[in-house]
Parts: sequence; C-alpha cells; structure tokens
Amino acid sequence: MQALEVKSFLETKLPDVQVEVDGEGCNFQLNLISDELAGLSPVKRQQQIYAHLNPWIADGSIHAVSMKFFSRADWAARS
Repeated sequence: MQALEVKSFLETKLPDVQVEVDGEGCNFQLNLISDELAGLSPVKRQQQIYAHLNPWIADGSIHAVSMKFFSRADWAARS
C-alpha cells in the first residue's frame, strides 16, 4: 500500500479533512488537518479515522498507524 492511496481514500471519505501521509508498505504516519476533528476528544478523533481504515487493518494491508491532529490555524502556524 502506498501513502498516496491512503491519502486519497481518507480525503474521499472525509472531504473536510486535509490528510498528509508519510510511510509506505503497512506503516503510516498521518497528519490530519481539520477544525471539525480538532474539536473532538482524542478518542473520538481516532475512532473516526479507524472506522475508515479498519478493513485495511483487518486484512493486513495496514499494520501500524500513528495520527496527529491539527486545526487549520495550528497547521498553518507550523509552516
């Protein structure tokens, strides 16, 4: 699995979320930029993402995922 595939998939499922993906194979690091997600608890944020990734996790296409969440303002301040 490629990072671009994960990015495209998540951005299709979550159109209000900007997704930056590093990694390849079965290990990925996600930066998720969204004011909507930033307002949720950490557990709720992860649940929203895992809900879409679970089929790939279940079949072994994805083994490990780390996630960082940013509001749009926080992401812009990093750049």
